[in-house]
Amino acid sequence: MTIRSLLLAASVFSLGACASNTAQTPPAAYGPAGPDAVAAYEAVTYSGTGAQWRNLGQQELAERINQPLANGRARNVIVFIADGMSLGTVTAARIYDGQSRGMSGEENYLPFERWGHTATIKTYSENGQVPDSAATASAIHTGVKTHNGAISVYARQTLESCRSDADLPATLLELAEARGLSTGIVSSARLTHATPATAFAHVPSRNWEVDAVLPADAVEAGCRDIARQLVEFDHGNGLELAIGGGRAAFLPSSTGGQRADGRDLTAEWVERGGAYADNRADLLASPADRPLLGLLASSHLPYELDRGEDEASLAELTELAVNRLQGDEDGFYLLVEAGRVDHAHHGSNAARALADAQEFAQAIERASEMVDLSETLIIVTADHGHVFSIAGYPRRGNPILGLVHPDAPDLSDDPTPPATAQDGRPYTTLGYYTGPHQRPPEGSLTDAEVMDPDYRQESAVPMGSETHSGEDVIAYATGPQAHLVRGVMEQNTLFHIITYAYGWDQADED
Repeated sequence: MTIRSLLLAASVFSLGACASNTAQTPPAAYGPAGPDAVAAYEAVTYSGTGAQWRNLGQQELAERINQPLANGRARNVIVFIADGMSLGTVTAARIYDGQSRGMSGEENYLPFERWGHTATIKTYSENGQVPDSAATASAIHTGVKTHNGAISVYARQTLESCRSDADLPATLLELAEARGLSTGIVSSARLTHATPATAFAHVPSRNWEVDAVLPADAVEAGCRDIARQLVEFDHGNGLELAIGGGRAAFLPSSTGGQRADGRDLTAEWVERGGAYADNRADLLASPADRPLLGLLASSHLPYELDRGEDEASLAELTELAVNRLQGDEDGFYLLVEAGRVDHAHHGSNAARALADAQEFAQAIERASEMVDLSETLIIVTADHGHVFSIAGYPRRGNPILGLVHPDAPDLSDDPTPPATAQDGRPYTTLGYYTGPHQRPPEGSLTDAEVMDPDYRQESAVPMGSETHSGEDVIAYATGPQAHLVRGVMEQNTLFHIITYAYGWDQADED
């Protein structure tokens, strides 16, 4: 059997080497059928020989044996961060993606999961067993861990960090600009939000996105809000591209923005020689020879499930960014963040978290097809996880957003009723340890209810917002020096792998 035929065999749902793979209409117990229901169900045919699994195992062994090591230097680096993409989120997104394309889901792979180099990443911060996005993204961008809430400053630094740039850790983006590379940021969150801000800003508090919230002692110490730092970024020749949400932090309150100082930072960006767009059409039509600031929403960009046809997807924004940056012969550094995976999890809304994770995977696939991987290192990771779980012994092919339906006792394909908890009521496969939604005191859920995009999964511990987790996350890598991403690693080590891949002198990073 050829590698190609093995790949084809692994991409369809069958437990026998010669079994039929005819998709069936989902039984009534599995909720509404149709592509929008993410409820695809296929018959399980057991051959009893295990041939498919032996073949698949041999295929994956061959892939690992033949995996070449790319020992060259990187001209370009792209870091993809899905905010809050825990390992459970990756697994559920893999199944969600597969089911949305008519598979049972479990056998699916997201594009980056086929890469040959992975590591588990320890996410704790300088002061937290469970971290936030500010500390974790700062570790990736500066090579040092800091405390929760801090944006690219050393641990325990407060107002003194505003007084001198010499006392601050350099970020990957700053180092890239100093070496003449083009740089860019794309995010589905506000550009002033924690993760994207760590690339270009230094501030003791992640909350200082706009001048109106700076306390008096911070102003006196010379602290600048994050939006202002983006526009005034003066390393190298400045940012070539920054696209995301957060327009309100750049506009004065007199025009519907949030700034108390009366400044219009978008106008200042244009005065500095840049192009500005606040919608998809203008963004796509913007001149390629001018630095581009795209602020496509007042706050965060919409969730993928809520995105209108006239609004750009994360994959489209990523494609635009790569197209603009890869013309630089000196290379580029690009950060792409799927920020809203985190927001959906905080609201215990698994459907939107998984849809945004799926779009994140599509953005990665598009970028990897556009660049030369012999000279471009791509790292995919999360900043932290969430207390999100997949549980309850659902049968294979069970809709990932649905109620738990166990396998039939006789291993047949017959539909089964939902499994029930000790209170006699059904429950979902997906759930959260903490969060804002608890099981109602009475009544019984249906598959149609729980598979609605607005359904919020149940939480064991009632809280106003679901919380982050302290578990490790995964990093995936391809391209030059990708083999260095392996084993169990501190999160800040990713920075050092990237600078080594670029061939930068360690002494120049300090």
